[in-house]
Amino acid sequence: MASRNDRANLGRWNAGLIRVDIGRDVRAARANAGISLRTAGAAADMSHAQFGRIERGVLQNLTVDQASRACAAVGLRLVARAYPDGGPVADAPQLALLGRFRARLPQAAGWATEVPLAIPGDRRAWDAVVTLAGNRIAVEAEARLRDIQALERRIALKQRDDAVAVVILLVNATTTNRRVLAAHREALRSRFPLDGHAILAALRAGRAPASGGIVLL
Repeated sequence: MASRNDRANLGRWNAGLIRVDIGRDVRAARANAGISLRTAGAAADMSHAQFGRIERGVLQNLTVDQASRACAAVGLRLVARAYPDGGPVADAPQLALLGRFRARLPQAAGWATEVPLAIPGDRRAWDAVVTLAGNRIAVEAEARLRDIQALERRIALKQRDDAVAVVILLVNATTTNRRVLAAHREALRSRFPLDGHAILAALRAGRAPASGGIVLL
């Protein structure tokens, strides 16, 4: 079991990552909108110097209020969620879903679960990684769809940080999940362009899908 100090240090390390991610997003949004640092600072009710420190991820005691104001000043909305940290997949339906997907893979495919991102100290992990014909394919398994926007953002950040070209969103084929996907499928199309039949056909043929997609099983 990690000591109290270990947990505190992990929390500080994660806070640093969050500061950098928020700063990067704010700076990109400001640049895309053509807003000056001084104008953005005024809109956020802070000095342009403080706004700049937020963008660079160096404002050590950044508060949620400050981060939210900085985001709003450049047309973003800050959304924060907490997720279980580390440990194996504990959800029985999720394990069953991964098992059904693995059964669809060719024998030559490599398979590993709970695969950490290739960043020292980063505790995030892919639910599974398939290795096929020299290609690495990440898999995120969702037994029950809830917050689609939070799910997409979480996967986008992991894909960016781990430099994985193809991510498959694996979804339990329940009536509720089908209804949620029907409502949001087109919004997810840019990140997950392929549908299940195209992905499974590529895997059966022993090749990686051309891009990411969603598989209902």
